[in-house]
Amino acid sequence: MKPLLLTFRLPIAAAVLGAVALPAAAQDRIYRCGNEYTNQIKGRSDCKLVEGGNVTVVRGTTPAAAPATRSAAATPRSASAASSAPRIDSPEQRARDADAKAILEQELRRAEARQNELTKEFNNGEPDKIGGEARNHQKYLDRVTEMKASMARNQSDIDGLKRELSRLK
Repeated sequence: MKPLLLTFRLPIAAAVLGAVALPAAAQDRIYRCGNEYTNQIKGRSDCKLVEGGNVTVVRGTTPAAAPATRSAAATPRSASAASSAPRIDSPEQRARDADAKAILEQELRRAEARQNELTKEFNNGEPDKIGGEARNHQKYLDRVTEMKASMARNQSDIDGLKRELSRLK
């Protein structure tokens, strides 16, 4: 019975060993030439041998060719202004613009109210000391600095909201 087991083990072991060694043998030397990976240098001098493991190269897709455009003189005005975005009828667009304007105005009111609160709390650079700030002056200075930064960020938000509102008018 032992010779039979031995006859099956030997070919199986050889097959497994061959399967493991085959991918390692198939991997040629890979060179990096600029942004290109190749196994053939072809006389280039900027190629360096890639070491430390197998290299897997996935080819990217090529961008689709842009559709042929007609000249502006040959097309009617409405056709040249058309874009790939779907057309929205004007009442629906006006409703969207009105909603956007209302949201921006609401955000502007909130930001201005927050700025008023921050200004009142800041108290011209001398906010009231709270907690352990009477004993730890650096903690107080850090809070004042953070308040200044918060006021600057909020003012920047207000300016941005005003710019967006001016674009909608």
